[in-house]
Amino acid sequence: MPFEIAEVDSIGNNLIVKKSLATAQSSGLLTSVYESGLLSKAQAAGVSLSSLEPLLKLASENPDVLLLLESAGPDVLPLLPTVLSAAPKALPILGALVGTPPPLIASGAVLGPAAAFAIANALPDDSVVSVALQVVAAGILGVAVPGISLVGYKVLGDLTK
Repeated sequence: MPFEIAEVDSIGNNLIVKKSLATAQSSGLLTSVYESGLLSKAQAAGVSLSSLEPLLKLASENPDVLLLLESAGPDVLPLLPTVLSAAPKALPILGALVGTPPPLIASGAVLGPAAAFAIANALPDDSVVSVALQVVAAGILGVAVPGISLVGYKVLGDLTK
């Protein structure tokens, strides 16, 4: 049953948030975080709560970012249960990435487009399937991977200073 953003229970709790918290509890998300050692790995990499201060300062100095985040809320909030249900599966990846040097993460900004270019040149343009694969490769490797790599580089670099 899809929830509307304004749906609340008899106490006034947003049903999407309530469902998300129930999902986090039933999936054992916090136990999975503990068992994965993600927080210990983050601490070993130099990530601490105090390292979040520059990000919070940046957000406070740029109210447009907060306005954008607030306006995206109704569109993003329904994704919260999906993100929480996928989170336990992503913990091993996050654990590995926390220990990865930021410049290595940034290399995806060069390697992704290079791989997209190689795929586009290797596949012939003689069928709809080949062209579709080229477009998907360009979108994922040429756009998403560089974007994620640069954001990851910046965030992890700032958190591990």
